[in-house]
Amino acid sequence: MILLRLFFEFAKVGLFSVGGGLATIPFLKEMGENTGWFTNTDLTTMIAVSESTPGPMGVNMATYVGFQTAGIPGAVVATLGLIFPSIVVILIIAGFLQKFRQSRTVDAVFQGLRPASTALITSAGLGVAVSVFLAVGGTAEHTFALRWPQLALAAAIFLCLQHKKLKKLHPIAFIGLAALVGVVFQF
Repeated sequence: MILLRLFFEFAKVGLFSVGGGLATIPFLKEMGENTGWFTNTDLTTMIAVSESTPGPMGVNMATYVGFQTAGIPGAVVATLGLIFPSIVVILIIAGFLQKFRQSRTVDAVFQGLRPASTALITSAGLGVAVSVFLAVGGTAEHTFALRWPQLALAAAIFLCLQHKKLKKLHPIAFIGLAALVGVVFQF
């Protein structure tokens, strides 16, 4: 039963998250709240790990949640659930590609999807920023505190990226340095 639910939940994410990996984050946040499979803190960790490992972010996250929930079969089923809607849509579109190529309606649909995709990615980015830079505390009161070490690290990275020599470094160097800083300072 859990495998069927994993497939169904990730198929919903795959069907409605137009725009790629970052667009899946709002859907995954809702999934975590509804199923209890992971917390918002776990989601933030999954985003960091998925961004730093090879492969599409959404697939990496589906595989991770599936594995944590139901082991290797869960990882396979969740990943298949996420990619299944895309495969079906691609197969359908490929069959009718010639008709769709010159269609004004299809062009208008894709023009309409662009702002929706942008909104989903913006929402995900803001959600991640809030969870990284703000600490929410208190049960009766809603208090927020800035996480100064994380803000200082973000400012330092921003300043470093203003130098031309550092901009030329491979992204792996930045990922490795960020991992080292995270381990040393335990962010």
